[in-house]
Amino acid sequence: MQTNLLSPSRASSAPMTPPPAKRPRGAIFKVIVGVIIVFVLLAGIKVLQITTLISTSKKMVPPPTTVASATVERADWQPMLTAVGSITPVQGAMISAEVAGTVSEVVFQSGAPVKKGDVLLKLDTSAEEAQLRSAEADLQLAKNDFDRAKDLAARKVISKAEFDSAQSRFAQKQAAVDNMRSAIDKKQIRALYDGVAGIRAVNPGQMVKAGDPLVTLQGLDQVFVDFSLPQQAIGELKSGLEVKVTTDAIPGREFVGKLTAVNSAIDMSTRTLSLQATLDNPDHALRAGMFARVSVLLPQKVPTLFVPATAVLYAPYGNSVFVIEKTHDDKSGKDALTLRQQFVRTGETRGDFVAITDGVKQGQQIVSAGVFKLRNGMPVVIDNKLAPTPQLSPKPSDS
Repeated sequence: MQTNLLSPSRASSAPMTPPPAKRPRGAIFKVIVGVIIVFVLLAGIKVLQITTLISTSKKMVPPPTTVASATVERADWQPMLTAVGSITPVQGAMISAEVAGTVSEVVFQSGAPVKKGDVLLKLDTSAEEAQLRSAEADLQLAKNDFDRAKDLAARKVISKAEFDSAQSRFAQKQAAVDNMRSAIDKKQIRALYDGVAGIRAVNPGQMVKAGDPLVTLQGLDQVFVDFSLPQQAIGELKSGLEVKVTTDAIPGREFVGKLTAVNSAIDMSTRTLSLQATLDNPDHALRAGMFARVSVLLPQKVPTLFVPATAVLYAPYGNSVFVIEKTHDDKSGKDALTLRQQFVRTGETRGDFVAITDGVKQGQQIVSAGVFKLRNGMPVVIDNKLAPTPQLSPKPSDS
């Protein structure tokens, strides 16, 4: 018989939990409907905002971009062949010692102009001068003997053989004196032509051997420009053609000369033709060894369309320019300027301009600068107040 572990008093005193109250189904339905209505209202407001923005953006017209313009021009360009070369002197040499000796005096100043015949350096000639005095004494004695022999021969006192012997001794002594004077003269190094002396390579007291370099001497009143062109140009080249030369060492200056020499043979290793032009250089601005850009002007002239080089948009798929065209706006009823991207073929470049061989016509108006930021159909206005002026032969300012 099982015994109830809970006493009747404790069982009666345990609290009783009432069952949970159930919400009516109608209230839940109303909450769901309210949430849906709020969501629909929010979605509708957002759709209305987006639609308004789209319609407003369609009505908005961006302000026209300000650009600088240029006109496609036509001119007769003279064809030219371009190359790079080096400046060399018409007269230039390294002055060397002809005989050995010790430098006794340096007469010239390094970098100074000298005249033909000026003494540049002197070598020690003390030994030669002593020998010259001895030779001159022998010469005087031989001369006296010869004069007496001449007088005696005229009176037929001596034989012709004795007279010839006296004459021969006199000639030998004269040659010895001339030889000593020549040796002394060779130890006075003189300028062979007018020019500019370089930096001296020796100092007083220094011993030099025959052939040792002493100083460079460059005649700079005229200079050569040595350069080469491909063999295909041989039919267009002849002496007398005008040549223009520029160099980075003297920016903004152009030197004009003549083509004076065309090599008779073509270099077999490079298949190029060596040429030489001559330039007047009165102010000695050009120096030997300078790098030079050379343009040989050909005699014929070719009509060429050209535009500023800054007007061309260079791209891998093709070069283009932006043509400015006048269009009519139907909404506003006014004329406007818009851009049309036009692909072109470019030719040679001269100064600030580039030749256009195809794609544009003379007189067309194009954008002259800032083309990288433009696009096809963009409205623009023209303002050339601050636009730079391109030139065929630009000269940079000193400022």
